[in-house]
Amino acid sequence: MGDPKKMVPKAEAPRRVWDPERIKTEHTLRREYGLRRTRELWSTLSELKKFRRSARHLLNLGEAGRDKSQQIIGKLQRLGIAKSDMRLEDILGLSVRDLLERRLQTLVIKKGLARTPKQARQLIVHGFIAVGGRRVTIPSYMVTSAEEPTISYCKAIDIEPPQPVAAPKTGVAAAKAARSKMAEGAEPVESPASAEAPAAA
Repeated sequence: MGDPKKMVPKAEAPRRVWDPERIKTEHTLRREYGLRRTRELWSTLSELKKFRRSARHLLNLGEAGRDKSQQIIGKLQRLGIAKSDMRLEDILGLSVRDLLERRLQTLVIKKGLARTPKQARQLIVHGFIAVGGRRVTIPSYMVTSAEEPTISYCKAIDIEPPQPVAAPKTGVAAAKAARSKMAEGAEPVESPASAEAPAAA
């Protein structure tokens, strides 16, 4: 047997670790797309950097690079990121949101199979979601355009819509509601004179 294969990290850590603006943006994206950890976002950024790096390399080659650009553009079209008329220069304008929108976790919410990003992640990890009739348990799975219509439940599950919960009343409103409730539930009290009148007759 040969030497074990060297593991290459998928996520590339940022150069500036303590950057307030970047940290704020990362927290916003994590809440919006239901990411479990920041490393998932870094992995997506690494994929985006690969696309941009390839596009810059092909642009530097001139016309020869444009002839070879169909491979990378075709891959982006299969993933549903690129449009049919996308050019090589448009790849440099892609953002990390374009890739996050193609994650299985995001598409499960868009198709109405889950209510929140956390619930979508839970359904995928627990094996309730199938793509093309095949169970997929990876929330970061990149769904192609051909696979998107085939996303469905793998097991029978009943998810009820959330019921609106009325906020508890406080202060003056709570006191008025309590008094009105007591007034409705209280029985009329007879006066002593009216109670003695039948006996005297």
